[in-house]
Amino acid sequence: MPSITPRITRRQLLLAASAGALAPAHAQTASSGWAAIEQAARGQTVYWNAWGGSAQTNNYIQWVAQQVSSLHAITLQHVKITDTADVVKRVRAEKTAGRGAGEGTVDLVWINGENFAAMKREGLLFGPYAEALPHFRWVDTEGKPTTQNDFSVPTDGMESPWGMAQFTLFADSKRLPQSPQSMQALLALARSQPGRITHPRLPDFHGTTFIKQALVEFAPDRQALARPVTDAALAAQTTALWPFLDALRPHLWRAGRQFPQNAAAVRQMMADGELLLAITFNPNEAANEIAAKRLPSSVVSWQFEKGTIGNTHFVAIPYNARAKPAAQVVANFLLSPAAQARKADIAHWGDPTVLDIPRLPAADRALFQTGALPGLVRKPAPTLPEPHASWVDPIEKEWTRRYGV
Repeated sequence: MPSITPRITRRQLLLAASAGALAPAHAQTASSGWAAIEQAARGQTVYWNAWGGSAQTNNYIQWVAQQVSSLHAITLQHVKITDTADVVKRVRAEKTAGRGAGEGTVDLVWINGENFAAMKREGLLFGPYAEALPHFRWVDTEGKPTTQNDFSVPTDGMESPWGMAQFTLFADSKRLPQSPQSMQALLALARSQPGRITHPRLPDFHGTTFIKQALVEFAPDRQALARPVTDAALAAQTTALWPFLDALRPHLWRAGRQFPQNAAAVRQMMADGELLLAITFNPNEAANEIAAKRLPSSVVSWQFEKGTIGNTHFVAIPYNARAKPAAQVVANFLLSPAAQARKADIAHWGDPTVLDIPRLPAADRALFQTGALPGLVRKPAPTLPEPHASWVDPIEKEWTRRYGV
């Protein structure tokens, strides 16, 4: 995957912010609908509940806050969270307490997967709104189908795509010259280098993703994974998963009796030479770390040749948000070429874009400049769809029962 370096001027930001109103793609924006939303948004405060565990992410959100304040007179407050499930619980509690439209504490939430599925199922979301956003017309819905399908749950316009992710591995090529290209090859490597491979403890997101990658690779019927889980389906599709993990466990770090807390810990152990490889869901992470001089330039990234799990992360608006117009304007700004280019730049974040760059107008394409940098994925692999969101909980519970002690 190439690096992306934006060249963004103040004038381009203004053009990007207003482009939707000038060339709308949907019925709502073809009339005065979007202009009315922008007008209603002025002066509103958006409380955006978003993970706050990364300095790069926090800095990017602060930049967004500065832009929407300048362009739209919107105050954006980053409510830093550690687990989106806590936001779901809060909105659910507000609904139970009868706090209706305009009475909520959350205006925008960074979300995907089982948390989105729960909010959609329980009627906790505002919408549909996403496909009516002016900048949505540039989203790559064909090449990146997960922009409209979240863990095999159709988004139905209830959340707006924000960034792409794909299961990726990285290692120092001086220590690991040959990259394993499947979970089976990873098992062979673990057997030959005991104690040098591991993954985060579940339910850490990256640990769960590691197990889901194995599930997808070994499932007898991948189509079954796209449907809501049942006891029978769980038993049938994990017949090879648990034997694989049983075989892998004794060769893991500390013989699989302990697991690191998160992917950052695994990355540091790899950097220190204690482990051979690390895992991420951001294909640009190693390049980011190399650019920040936290990893050597000999680190390489790769994805299994037959594909790895990938998905999209989104922003959604709760049903009872107080600032629905401003939340929509913020979501639209996040889809602007200027905002997407900055987010994709490894100097700022390095989060892959959801936009179809070749379809952008020439001036917007110019914001995305490609080039080869150390640590980038040289040969992107096919993206494998996530299992249906309902598979996460039973997989995590069974893993914990078997290996969590």
